[in-house]
Amino acid sequence: MLQQIIDQAPRFFGYYNVLFLLQAFAATFLLSLVGCVLGFVIGFVLAITRRTADWRLAPMRGLVVVATEAFRRIPFLVTLMLVFFAFQALKLDVSMFTVALFSVCLIATAFITEIVRAGLDSVHRNQWDAAAAMNFTYIETLRYIVVPQAWKVMLPPAFSFFVLFIKDTALASQIGVVELTFAGKVLANKGFPAALTFGTILVLYFLLSWPLARFGRWMEVKLAPTRTR
Repeated sequence: MLQQIIDQAPRFFGYYNVLFLLQAFAATFLLSLVGCVLGFVIGFVLAITRRTADWRLAPMRGLVVVATEAFRRIPFLVTLMLVFFAFQALKLDVSMFTVALFSVCLIATAFITEIVRAGLDSVHRNQWDAAAAMNFTYIETLRYIVVPQAWKVMLPPAFSFFVLFIKDTALASQIGVVELTFAGKVLANKGFPAALTFGTILVLYFLLSWPLARFGRWMEVKLAPTRTR
């Protein structure tokens, strides 16, 4: 097998194959980036909405709870199919990449909403009460008191989720999105050794997730003294 890999490597790493892999890498990177960024932004807003006590937002809070609990429990592949058929039912002509992008945003938003909610709840109730006694508005309480403490609790699990989330984007290959896993299947079907093909895919996934994992670890170490003080 080793000799076969050595013999096939020059042809495998030819110009067009490398270009194909780079395009698949870019698609995986874009799916992960948009999912993480939009998921965090939207999830943060939804968690704040869920935490508010304003009675006028009660229907919105109920919708957030239902959506969050539902998409956290539905497998990613099932979500992909639901989004795909929803676009079909609405007769919207969109690419498979758009379907995957919308799906990863739904999943990321659901999980990040719960992470942010847990972070907000980690701040002791007495501090919320003290802010209310000082006549702080809800936004001022979040900005000056709660979020500066809660984000130190939110970030470590958020980064852990992001690293796992990068690997979950591989399921987008099931609907034909040309990302890293799909590229590996195509190259393997061309007759290249599976060890060479998916070994290369493994390295590319590692290069995508390792910097994020290291950054998350750095943030966790940086925040650890503050959390335990």
